Amino acid sequence: MEEDSGQRKPIGCDPNSSLLYAQVISGEPKMVRDNEGFLRTMNWNNKKNNVFLGDIANVSLRSLGPHDPPKFIEKPEYDEQKWTLSSSAGELGMKITSKSYWGFGLFSKCFYNEIELTGPLSLRARCVHDIMASLGRNPWEASRIKKFENETNASITEHGKCWEDLAKYARDEMEEEIKIVEESIKSLIGTDKEIENILEAAKFAIGDARAALLDRNAPAVERALGRAITALIEAKPDTEVRSSELESMIARVEDIKLQSNESEIRASDLLEDEIEFVDLTESE
Repeated sequence: MEEDSGQRKPIGCDPNSSLLYAQVISGEPKMVRDNEGFLRTMNWNNKKNNVFLGDIANVSLRSLGPHDPPKFIEKPEYDEQKWTLSSSAGELGMKITSKSYWGFGLFSKCFYNEIELTGPLSLRARCVHDIMASLGRNPWEASRIKKFENETNASITEHGKCWEDLAKYARDEMEEEIKIVEESIKSLIGTDKEIENILEAAKFAIGDARAALLDRNAPAVERALGRAITALIEAKPDTEVRSSELESMIARVEDIKLQSNESEIRASDLLEDEIEFVDLTESE
């Protein structure tokens, strides 16, 4: 990507990276920067600066899943909503820059976020899909369209295409995964009466996966696929369901279960001195 920010344009399904722009609506949640430059909750000891994270950055970090502690590359100064931070989750890296583009930054809606994603396209697409699903609105729809277009060097249509192309890529991948499992189920139908009830459960799980996909609920898709895969293995342990694709799905289902277990940790546990990270999957 170009170094000159004035020449940077949105990028969607690029093989190497994605660059997206989003309109901020709310400045909340309010957080802090600690002495080492990490993002922390408001009641963190040894806080250095207050920070308005904003709805876009909050949802984006949550969509990373379990991630490294977000660290500020450019710290907030007088303007608590102007900053740059970065984090990563495995192969997926994220850098978010918060900038004002009209109104002298006096209101939350004066700001937009520049989101740069690096890593495998499938991971970037899934993250963007989850951001859009969690927001419940089109992130590229700006408060001041012309100013937004001038600042980001692209039209609203171009912005929308970048976001939607990535989300579609993720949906297509999930649809393909559903089809793979569904074909495995169909291959066993009629082979053994003793497994008919198990295969029916697997078929119901496939239906749940497709319904979740329509709702843009990716974690629910993976949980449903996990149930279908478990039923398949129970029906015929030696069936060829452990392809590389399904192995990947099983691993992601296990990640979903792990995240669910982590979500049960009491908020007070996250504030103990020995905990050296902020779990933004619980931020609202």
